[in-house]
Parts: sequence; structure tokens; C-alpha cells
Amino acid sequence: MEKRLGVIGIVVDHPDEVGAQVSQYISQHSSIIVGRMGIPYRQRGVSVIALIVEGTTDEIGSLTGKLGNLNGVTVKSALTSKKFIE
Repeated sequence: MEKRLGVIGIVVDHPDEVGAQVSQYISQHSSIIVGRMGIPYRQRGVSVIALIVEGTTDEIGSLTGKLGNLNGVTVKSALTSKKFIE
């Protein structure tokens, strides 16, 4: 299985409304998450989350796809060209 290392950036508008669902999706994919940083940007009414991930493109795509389908959630990912075989 070929794995990739990457970063996922998430901006959550109105975190009181969808924050629980975002956390649930992240928890469901905890096996691919290497690190997480979350910042509540209260002045703008948003939360910003950065995830470091290592997984197959299917695993990473599953997480970003679920998050991106939530109203008020913007997701961007960047994968390195470095590949790991396990």
C-alpha cells in the first residue's frame, strides 16, 4: 500500500453549527492523522484547523470529501510527492 504525507487546511464558518460533525469526521479518520492544530478565530467567527496526514490518496480523499460536503466548511489539501510503502 502506497501512502503519502500531506497537509489539510480546514476553515469552519459558524463552528457552533457544524463543529461537532467536523470533529466526528476527523475522529473517524484518526488513523491517518499525524498531528492536529485548531485555532478558534473568534474575531472572525470561524475556526481554523490544520492536519498533518499520512495515508493513501483514497483515505485522505475520503476525509476531505466528507468535510468539503458540509455547509460552511472550506477544505484544501496538499500532498507531497514523497511516497511510503507499507
